[in-house]
Amino acid sequence: MQFSSLDLAADLQRALVECGYSEMTPVQAQAIVPARRGKDLQVTAQTGTGKTAAFAIPLLQRMLDTPKASQQRRPRALILTPTRELAEQIGHAITAYAQFLPLSVTALFGGVKMGGQANKLAAGVDMVISTPGRLLEHLALGNVMLSDVEFVVLDEADRMLDMGFSADVLKLLQMTANNRQTLLFSATTSPAVNELSHKILKNHQQIRVTKTNSAADTVNHVVYAVEESRKIELFEQLLAEQNWFQVLVFTSTKEQADRLLAGLQQRRIEAAVCHGDKSQGARRRALADFKSAKLQVLIATEVAARGLDIQGLDYVVNFHLPYLPEDYVHRIGRTGRAGASGHAISFVSREEEQSLERIQKLMGTTIQRISKPGFEVSTRDSLLKSISRKVLIGRANKASETTIDLERSGKAGSKTKTKPKATATSKVNARPKAKAGRSK
Repeated sequence: MQFSSLDLAADLQRALVECGYSEMTPVQAQAIVPARRGKDLQVTAQTGTGKTAAFAIPLLQRMLDTPKASQQRRPRALILTPTRELAEQIGHAITAYAQFLPLSVTALFGGVKMGGQANKLAAGVDMVISTPGRLLEHLALGNVMLSDVEFVVLDEADRMLDMGFSADVLKLLQMTANNRQTLLFSATTSPAVNELSHKILKNHQQIRVTKTNSAADTVNHVVYAVEESRKIELFEQLLAEQNWFQVLVFTSTKEQADRLLAGLQQRRIEAAVCHGDKSQGARRRALADFKSAKLQVLIATEVAARGLDIQGLDYVVNFHLPYLPEDYVHRIGRTGRAGASGHAISFVSREEEQSLERIQKLMGTTIQRISKPGFEVSTRDSLLKSISRKVLIGRANKASETTIDLERSGKAGSKTKTKPKATATSKVNARPKAKAGRSK
């Protein structure tokens, strides 16, 4: 389905052409029309399928259909996102869609000074993209008011719930207009997401573009079984052998990311990290250097998983599997985007086998397992058999040693002579005879 068939405003259509948009992705084809009609939506579609355009284009068109003058500190549309990277990314995308429109767009997020953001709000803005935390800060300072918000989008709603933003989101939505239109987008479904949708959506329509909690069909998944202590060695070998150049690597903790960075730097591999302890500026520089091919490896944690938009990324490596299987879908959503092919490679230690089972159960598939020569690792079953064998051998050895000890003690006893007990007679006889004395 072509964008040109939507009968959009001429300047909006012109911007889409400038952005290189011609044919809609499945989520865009299913969501744009009902959203443009004012319908509340709950949309489930994996990352990288074009969700930003799916909600931004109908909202921009609706705002054009009912034009209003921009007002100081009173936006008409609000888009909430879980991370600063994602807020910035969405802001850039929607600014491009609205480049020829009489509508102003701004993104609010932490890690930068609030003064510049406050000035933009004071000048009047039509659409605000923000993280919940930064928006609450601006509200507390009186920099923005939400009573005129007619359109609300929750992007990556599942991630916002995972990060503990549920109460903040509900608080913010209570400040918006009662007759607002609300669109909820998520990559996965869960009881928490469904509960939130019933709280904030009215007579909503559900759209599921792909099988629930599935990954893009364009991604090839493989697993390398490897000991935890040898993961970095395997990674270095695969980089060299398979000529991986731009690789996004996920770890589960900041400490793991830092250790991996130190190991790669020792091996003279150009790499950088992107996690919550890094400043916004440092994260921006790392991402910019990675996009410009100055870095071979970008290491990220879960926090950064939703905010990284890298065109043409071929490889995503799970150096450590995520604890939540849904996070696997989010991570690998960085590759295989918009119909392009991609590769998801996971390093799985023996301790992570249960996490792998949960991921495969969620996705409804078995991921191809590769055994790299020289990096073989014993399976859990063989490990248990080995342990059992060692226990039995240990018991047998102990029993044998006990028998030998008993035999030795028996032989030693037979060789020892016991002294006879002394009798009264022998004692008397043993007394020395008295010397004969002179007679008186």
